[in-house]
Amino acid sequence: MTSAINTDTPTITSSSSFATLGLIPPLLTRLSELEYQQPTPIQAQAIPSVLAGRDLIAGANTGSGKTATFALPLLHHLSEAKNKNKTKAPTDKGNYVAGLILVPTRELAKQVADSIKSYAAHLNGEIKTVAVFGGVSVNTQMLALRGGTDILVATPGRLLDLISSNAVKLDKVQTLVLDEADRMLSLGFTEELSALLALLPKRKQTLLFSATFPEQVTALTQALLNNPIEIQLQSSEASTLVQRVFTVNKGEKTAVLAHLIIQHSWRQALIFVNAKNSCNHLAEKLAKRGISAEVFHGDKGQGARSRVLDGFKNGEIEVLIATDIAARGLDIEKLPVVINFDLPRSPADYMHRIGRSGRAGEVGLAISLIDHEDYHHFSVIEKKHKIWLDREQVEGFEVDEEAIAALLAQDKALLKPMAAPAGSGKKKRKKKQPKINADIWLNSPDD
Repeated sequence: MTSAINTDTPTITSSSSFATLGLIPPLLTRLSELEYQQPTPIQAQAIPSVLAGRDLIAGANTGSGKTATFALPLLHHLSEAKNKNKTKAPTDKGNYVAGLILVPTRELAKQVADSIKSYAAHLNGEIKTVAVFGGVSVNTQMLALRGGTDILVATPGRLLDLISSNAVKLDKVQTLVLDEADRMLSLGFTEELSALLALLPKRKQTLLFSATFPEQVTALTQALLNNPIEIQLQSSEASTLVQRVFTVNKGEKTAVLAHLIIQHSWRQALIFVNAKNSCNHLAEKLAKRGISAEVFHGDKGQGARSRVLDGFKNGEIEVLIATDIAARGLDIEKLPVVINFDLPRSPADYMHRIGRSGRAGEVGLAISLIDHEDYHHFSVIEKKHKIWLDREQVEGFEVDEEAIAALLAQDKALLKPMAAPAGSGKKKRKKKQPKINADIWLNSPDD
């Protein structure tokens, strides 16, 4: 069947207002200026508990408003502490940190810090926020940390470098935020997290945000958090994102992609591929079809990555081709469409990718292009996320009848339960996961 692209979906709003959450007036004024009319579901549920000092475990899709969920209470508490008794505030203590936010990527660190600075616009400059991450000069970041900072947003590796240089200390941290905990662990930051958590005071408020909860994240929450409030909102915030999957003939993905971009005149389109070389190759192929695209991957220096992202955010770049480093921490307001040119290797990364669109209640569109080699893997993705999408075709690029028959045959085979080999008598070995040192977290030094 052939279909036109349609993203007409109602937006989701919350019934409460920010004024009812207990935030201080300067923050409410700023939210009004930013046209934050109503809190998202996670903000409405979590902010009062965080203001009350509770630990938090929150699971929600990207774009749910989680940055404001931890940033607003953190700014609220720091501002009140300074106003009540500035002489006893931790700002008088050398290279201190009051609020520590750990994130997995450079882009997310910069984005979170920029958001916090924006929310703090009416706090008279009393809250100092610094972001530190790799890929740029450590000396500049050391200078920024002189005299301490109220809020530090950091990637684990760079933070350990700064600690080893005595540029910062963590013994005065009052609030710890672990943002995208699953991503940090999947990127191999287990040892770095253990080392950092050992340097933190035992008495602190801890807020953990994660899109998924694999075994390692569950172990982390059990070891680190004290009687936390738990919020899970994945299912309720996904309906503003329309998901479509189009079957194409092998070798025609680029032609179909170019057709869709030209036909719908998307002001911005984020396209995911699986390899750095694929970014460049696809950009060259699109250029031959009259479509200018920029690439975003790990081989680009931090300065080039920042320029590309800024250009994409402000609309100077309309088509961005990226690897999965853009699947987390990339926040583009009202991004109309995300396209999986290559399916993600890990089924879990599917939701992280498409979550770049349809953020914060805005209508978004996620398209996956699959040929016969992708069909089985997309069915695995559907099973993982408990979804089922109609297989559609783009008009003018219909799949030939033999290919359709092959796809249907594969689909029917996938619906049959997989039987264990008869007489094997062997149990499936569980994949070994890196161990997390829970004892370090539980026995961290006290204040």
